[in-house]
Amino acid sequence: MFDPRLAPLALLLLRLSLGVMFIAHAWLKVGVFTVPGFAGFLGQIGLPGSLAWPIILAEAIGGLALVLGVYARAVSVALLPVLLGALMVHAGNGWVFNAPNGGWEYPAFLAAAALVQALGGDGALALRATPVPALGKRSGLAAAV
Repeated sequence: MFDPRLAPLALLLLRLSLGVMFIAHAWLKVGVFTVPGFAGFLGQIGLPGSLAWPIILAEAIGGLALVLGVYARAVSVALLPVLLGALMVHAGNGWVFNAPNGGWEYPAFLAAAALVQALGGDGALALRATPVPALGKRSGLAAAV
């Protein structure tokens, strides 16, 4: 059962968790792997190394936007390609995180969480809510809820 009293808090917790995760992964690429190291990794998997900075900036800026609640629904959708890219990179490694080079369950879970954030809303304490068109009472998914 959907509880409209607690849903904004649940979405806040999801938004903060996703935001902190993105910021941590951006920092990991800069502070641990280094930008040249990450660019080299991208080259090893067949992607242009020039994608390193755009990915890092997307994670850092997107993560900050999520933490602050600035257009969180839109940011979650915008970050899906980063998560799906990570999913594709890890897809051949197996399911769990302790597989060599990391499994694909974590990026898959994060992609699902970002989709839930986009569908569920910005959550409590959002600084700027994402504008979304209103659904009619009997249209699409609104009729099923």
